[in-house]
Amino acid sequence: MSRADELYRQTCLDILENGYSDEGLPVRPHWADGTPAHTIKKFGVVNRYDLAEEFPIMTLRRTYWKSAVDELLWIWQKKSNRICDLGSHVWDEWAGPDGTIGKAYGYQLGLKHHYKEGDFDQVDRVLYDLKHNPSSRRILTNIYNFEDLHEMNLYPCAYSMTFNVTGNKLNAILNQRSQDMLTANNWNVVQYAVLTHMMAQVSGLQVGEFVHVIADCHIYDRHIPAVRAMLEREGFPAPKFSMDESITDFYDFTKDSFKMEGYQFHPFDFEIPMAI
Repeated sequence: MSRADELYRQTCLDILENGYSDEGLPVRPHWADGTPAHTIKKFGVVNRYDLAEEFPIMTLRRTYWKSAVDELLWIWQKKSNRICDLGSHVWDEWAGPDGTIGKAYGYQLGLKHHYKEGDFDQVDRVLYDLKHNPSSRRILTNIYNFEDLHEMNLYPCAYSMTFNVTGNKLNAILNQRSQDMLTANNWNVVQYAVLTHMMAQVSGLQVGEFVHVIADCHIYDRHIPAVRAMLEREGFPAPKFSMDESITDFYDFTKDSFKMEGYQFHPFDFEIPMAI
């Protein structure tokens, strides 16, 4: 069983056994039939992954990691909010008439800001500091821009990354306001673990810890049977993650720059409704 499987199982069991149910309360999300989409949740979940030990991908079910990386590059490399720039259709339901998701995600990372060293967007500022100011405690991004929330088709869920160099290791913290454990948890973990690997390689560093902080960590009511069934499975060992070691420019990575050797996973044969 992979470390990601272990943490996923621990988190889900804690939610199911000790979580708070919002059944009977007014909630924003709903199912396609109009029924309120209630959850059972835990507040303030923190999961830690040692990226030097193994790559944090689940085997209890398949994570479509290439699509996850494609979305990551769409946000962090292309800094795009146009769904035509994305290879998958995960954002289609959030697209407006102009074909964008509004001033969200990649749009925010691409906004330039003025510093004494020059003008940088958030991604380029991180890259600059990791090379020139690695001991800084100010290396972070934040896309939860209150000024633009009214023009975002979805408020950012994974909204902040903090990078910290200890010795020759790059550690990172992902802050997330909300997490759907069944459909999105390992998708986000894989994405930001890959991002940490990318940032480390182009900065001449080794990977250290990836810490995932989730404010509202929840399982939707109609997802509970599928989660319980997954937790009864025995997982497989983590696959071997690698990437093109010749790449030194962050913007040269593509989704084909990464490999996952020996990735075994259980089939996922549940029909999962999506809360909207």
